Amino acid sequence: MVTYGYYPGCSLHSTASEYDISFKLVCQHLGIELAEVPDWICCGTSPAHSSSHLLSVALPAKNLQLAEQSGQNEVVIPCASCFSRFKFAQYEITYQPDLREKINEIIAEVPPDGGKADFQNTVKVSHPLEIFNQLDRAALKKRVIKDLSYLRTVCYYGCLLTRPPKVVSQQPFGHYEYPMIMDRILEKVGVTILDWSAKTDCCGAAFALSETDAVLKLTNEILANARAVGANAIAVACPLCQANLDTRQAEIEQKYQVSYGIPILYFTQLMGLSFGFKPAELGLFKHLVSPKPLLV
Repeated sequence: MVTYGYYPGCSLHSTASEYDISFKLVCQHLGIELAEVPDWICCGTSPAHSSSHLLSVALPAKNLQLAEQSGQNEVVIPCASCFSRFKFAQYEITYQPDLREKINEIIAEVPPDGGKADFQNTVKVSHPLEIFNQLDRAALKKRVIKDLSYLRTVCYYGCLLTRPPKVVSQQPFGHYEYPMIMDRILEKVGVTILDWSAKTDCCGAAFALSETDAVLKLTNEILANARAVGANAIAVACPLCQANLDTRQAEIEQKYQVSYGIPILYFTQLMGLSFGFKPAELGLFKHLVSPKPLLV
């Protein structure tokens, strides 16, 4: 059994609990063990980096220090926003020695021997897509129980998972504007994947409260693109994107006089369905746009 450190972040313990549940079920089914980072704290996401640069680096660094101290050498982070902040923190600490020194001063703890427990920045940060991508087609296909070929799905990565390319390694994500990793994984478990041009378009989630009209416009364009290619489901890997595309559909339909009704599902939920898990086990009834019509 392969073991990874696991940083769920705040969203997966609250509004995106179905992502957490489905990810854990799929990992367990595939023989992957997850060890939650002990005493993890919020990574700060947008509020931190928009108010304090030091805080935006120190919070992810503290979590990585906790992972180091627990003996973890790789931590998997499902939330795209958390994943992005951890990647930024590692990148900046690596290329800015003065910043690394300041961060060590901020997060330093005094161990029992009285020495200074510096943050070594040795933990690899990975996304669930990366660890599932390491499994070959045969390993995934043999787990498939339910035929999901009737699901005409587009994969929506959002703007954080693959950008900026100098911070987020493009292997194995692929091109930052046209990633294919989620497409490949879902194809391996039998989902019909459609090509489209909105894979990495921004949905405006960070401006959900301050620029609502702009968010509605961006989200409508994504949904319209999905419908134009014939999709009946959208697969996501980001709690913020999922919430934006799911919870705003009724408002969008009223504003633009359109009708979508497209379920926004975590890619882990689709994997779980293909492996034979029941919809309720995967939190599929938590979504506002009901996937029930698709669950044949």
